[in-house]
Amino acid sequence: MGASFSKAFLLAAGLGTRLRSLTSKVPKCLLPINGRPLLSIWLETCERLGIEEVLINTHYLADKVQAWALNEKTSVRIRLSHEPRLLGSAGTVAANRDFVGDAEDFFVFYADNLVHADLESLKTFHCQHQGLITLGLFQTAAPEACGIVTVDNTGCVTSFEEKPVRPRSDLANTGIYICRQAVLEYLPKEGFADFGKDVLPRLVGRMWGTALNGYLIDVGTPDNYRKALEDWPLVSRKSVLPSLERPVGRG
Repeated sequence: MGASFSKAFLLAAGLGTRLRSLTSKVPKCLLPINGRPLLSIWLETCERLGIEEVLINTHYLADKVQAWALNEKTSVRIRLSHEPRLLGSAGTVAANRDFVGDAEDFFVFYADNLVHADLESLKTFHCQHQGLITLGLFQTAAPEACGIVTVDNTGCVTSFEEKPVRPRSDLANTGIYICRQAVLEYLPKEGFADFGKDVLPRLVGRMWGTALNGYLIDVGTPDNYRKALEDWPLVSRKSVLPSLERPVGRG
């Protein structure tokens, strides 16, 4: 089966504790970005990529996400998966492996990021190697706060370390992945698991990464959320071109 990229996980169950004044009644994944919920912006991205169905995990204020999903106008089919206890990024994918049972390749997105980037080039790069996973990367000014990778001249990841004390590079994980079916064998059978801590370090030498062109910011802090609101009116009007500004780091 060829690479169809028709399915994606939107990991959206975060508690938003650092934004509690804003997230006491609205989950972080639905925070408005110039009047549009963050998840709605992600669905637009999915439509552009040709993704036909997404699985969104829920936990905190799950009823709000369910109400949004029922009323959202989109061509993308939405499946919700409620987690009474948070499973973590890898745990969610593992618990819903049946969702991608017929998909040779699938996306995983961390939905607390606001992104306007050239993800078509990520698909192209993914098709050029046989690794288990493709990581979207960006250059960060704060490598000690990110998952940091080194790559060889083909893009093969030669090291991965989550929030290193002594970073080996400034290339950071964006929380945007394209996975092949075989990556499911490296996920836990049950329970909590995080991609950055529990999975990606085990895939060194079996995954590839490439720097994304575009804009990315983690909206999970008050400062970053304010910056996202300031940036988005200009950023969202731009075409995603190779000359677009370097991605903004995750906070």
